[in-house]
Amino acid sequence: MSHEPTAGGNDLTALAERVDTAHARLEGLDPAARERALELKRAVEAFHREGLATIIRTLKADERGRELLFSLVDDPGVYALFSMHGLVKADLTPRVQRVLDEVRPYMQSHGGDAELVEVVGTTARIRLTGACHGCSMSAVTLRNSIEEALRAHVPEIETVEPVTGEPTPAFVSLDSLRRGGDRNGWIEGPLAAELEDGKPLRFDCEAASLLLLRFGDVVQAFRNACAHMGLPLDGGLVDREAGTLTCPWHGFRFDGRTGECLTAPQAQLETFPLRIEQGRILVRPR
Repeated sequence: MSHEPTAGGNDLTALAERVDTAHARLEGLDPAARERALELKRAVEAFHREGLATIIRTLKADERGRELLFSLVDDPGVYALFSMHGLVKADLTPRVQRVLDEVRPYMQSHGGDAELVEVVGTTARIRLTGACHGCSMSAVTLRNSIEEALRAHVPEIETVEPVTGEPTPAFVSLDSLRRGGDRNGWIEGPLAAELEDGKPLRFDCEAASLLLLRFGDVVQAFRNACAHMGLPLDGGLVDREAGTLTCPWHGFRFDGRTGECLTAPQAQLETFPLRIEQGRILVRPR
């Protein structure tokens, strides 16, 4: 008799292996029986997904609920469940940002701070300031605390890369990283110095109406259209402390660094490639 682990054991790896083993056993069934079993699996997953989506919508509608939801998603088992049902995005940026927000009070108490510049693959590029910047023992300790927190809560991040210099775009096309750059499709925007911290700047070009937004050293370019009904966002309210942009028409709230909608799940502002050259913002509308 086989002894399979139960949910009470709370062994995520063993539970995942149990699912994989059960799924593999379907291959031994005749085609008709296998299809019936797979249809049952799809039906159960669809049923569960609908219930989980309702839970997420309810939590996101309340400020305290959003905090609880973010805490839940930090749990590997919950994240795997949401991911399996397509309820979380692969984008690691919001999760890395939440970790930085959690360790920020500790860093500030030691005279340092850090801002997320961007996440590229499995690398988090972070701008370190104050005591975090430099080669002193305190700087090394604070940088290590960031890396340890990210390893614990966002295991997908393998490397933390400190950056320095001028304001950095939050989203960069791979084309912009090629040596010499690719000018095809890139449009000159305003000077980076003209973009005030936490103050949206509308930038219209032939291809689209864009909204440029800066929080600290992170600059982002969004389509100037709310993901709810497509109405312009340039008159929206910005909460600099929370890092959010609120649509002036129906009150939908968005993360100003990532474009993630905090009011309704699975809604996202459209981002555009952006880079900064010699102090000038360049965007590439699609």
